[in-house]
Amino acid sequence: MRLPLLLLLLVTPALGQSNEVKITEEGEKRRIRSNGLPDHAPGRFPNAHNPNTIRAQDHNFTVPLKPEKLAQPVPFRMQPFGVAVNGVVFDPFAAEWWRGDPNSGWQYEPQSGAIDLGLDESNAHVQPNGAYHYHGIPHGMLKLRSKGENRMTLLGWAADGFPIYGPLAHEKADDASSPLRSMKSGYRVKKGARPADGGPGGNYDGSFVQDYEWVEGQGDLDASNGRQGVTPEFPKGTYYYVLTDHYPYIPRQFAGKADSSFERRGPPRGPGGFGFGPPGMGPPPRGRRGGPGFGPPPPPPPR
Repeated sequence: MRLPLLLLLLVTPALGQSNEVKITEEGEKRRIRSNGLPDHAPGRFPNAHNPNTIRAQDHNFTVPLKPEKLAQPVPFRMQPFGVAVNGVVFDPFAAEWWRGDPNSGWQYEPQSGAIDLGLDESNAHVQPNGAYHYHGIPHGMLKLRSKGENRMTLLGWAADGFPIYGPLAHEKADDASSPLRSMKSGYRVKKGARPADGGPGGNYDGSFVQDYEWVEGQGDLDASNGRQGVTPEFPKGTYYYVLTDHYPYIPRQFAGKADSSFERRGPPRGPGGFGFGPPGMGPPPRGRRGGPGFGPPPPPPPR
């Protein structure tokens, strides 16, 4: 479905700067360019748990206009999952590891409460380069886009091109006349104790990404936190992702092939920053509050 060009220029009072985003269709691609500033009031940054200041970015992403699902989902590591319609990045992982060691295989879940990353009411905080980004449902933007009403709301585009919606969707996926309700993810905290192999030990409690498992039939969504169905923008149906109130909050794997413009690559661009996409080599820093990093890949995706 062809959607109209979107160009926004909104002043965010808390920042004293304008949110700028331009979404265009170029051939077989949708291009999203933005300065990464939110179109809603962010929390206070720096704060006690996030020392970074919001600064304008130069985001330039492309996604396929006609995405296709792969035979199996593809997990990703420390890169954005997608970009919101206001130009702010969806970036679910945090570069926080057990004992600060990415090789431990135990990565803290930003939304678990095990560590305080200084997230604001929109589940966002700031990377060392000043990039404001979402770790969950962006409540400030959702309220603006939905006009405060209960509606199925398009919030962005995943790196593979499929749309991203807020938590409300139709009870019957293929029936636009069916009631709206909050979608439930199929993930749950594993039962029992973590392996006694030199890791954090203790019982699974949701502190770590590795504490969760997807169970078929547990919720409304597949292991990529998506489903096939009708939406306001796609009345004939499409595969779409849903942001949920519970893990994974933002999907942690792609149903389609992610565009390379979302890959993080160094060296840093600008003071203390790093960019998305080429050029550059090498990983960004690890373990800095709000900052990304690279570690061992996640376990194979559930089918």
